[in-house]
Amino acid sequence: MFSGSIVALITPFNSDGEVDFISLKKLVDFHVAAGSDGIVAVGTTGESATLTIEEHVKVVTKAVEFADGRIPIIAGTGANATHESVTFSRLLNNSGIAGCLSVTPYYNKPTQEGLYQHYKAIAEESDVPQILYNVPGRTAVDLHPDTVARLAEIENIVALKDATGDLSRIAAHRELCGEDFILLSGDDSTGLEFVRQGGHGVISVTNNIAAEDMATMFRLAKEGKWEEAEIINQRIMPLHKNLFVESSPIPVKWAAHKMGLIADGSLRLPLTELSEQAKPIVAQAMTEACIY
Repeated sequence: MFSGSIVALITPFNSDGEVDFISLKKLVDFHVAAGSDGIVAVGTTGESATLTIEEHVKVVTKAVEFADGRIPIIAGTGANATHESVTFSRLLNNSGIAGCLSVTPYYNKPTQEGLYQHYKAIAEESDVPQILYNVPGRTAVDLHPDTVARLAEIENIVALKDATGDLSRIAAHRELCGEDFILLSGDDSTGLEFVRQGGHGVISVTNNIAAEDMATMFRLAKEGKWEEAEIINQRIMPLHKNLFVESSPIPVKWAAHKMGLIADGSLRLPLTELSEQAKPIVAQAMTEACIY
């Protein structure tokens, strides 16, 4: 259902801070042409926390419209208030999305029972497959494997995006959740190894600007051509690392603008543009990766 190279899509803004739908269409077309396996619209990389509910829903529905069935669109529906995530689920029912991706509630630091109840409530209000998203480095809460296993028993909770970078969890999740439960990496640096150890793919920041390389790499991995896949992975490793030299998506939006993929690299406060000190680092990574 969900596998391969899926992009955690940036949300383009005009210089006045409004969503740039012309650039959004260009991004969708770019990923279709590059062979990406899916798009996450308005996930955390898409600055979901800074969009209004109305903007959030419009960006997702426009992405579905622009995709026109050529590539699956997964909607980011995460929030730190359960009722807000439930609202997204209700509003996006019958919208044409392939699934929902919901990050663990940030700042609140719920217990494992709170996380279970949060995701259970979201799943009950949605008619599409649900992907859990664990990224404790950004949210200050960790979704434990045994809680993932409890949630995997809910019919439409079908996958986990794991951005811990802890590869030992793959075997734990597989044992606890069964062979049919989908495991996706959210950590670009370890994404290929994640798949080598039994994962199904990656939801990637790097994919925003190196889409064709990422698609090729995970296609090779699926075919068992690990040496060829690793050659690509090592070439784009500077992107995996240096697109996080400042808080994501600051570096990747600067890079996407530099490549002409979006008309403006603007972000919404509290995020600010890439610092002058960091620009050469990202530019060098793009050169080393042979994408610019």
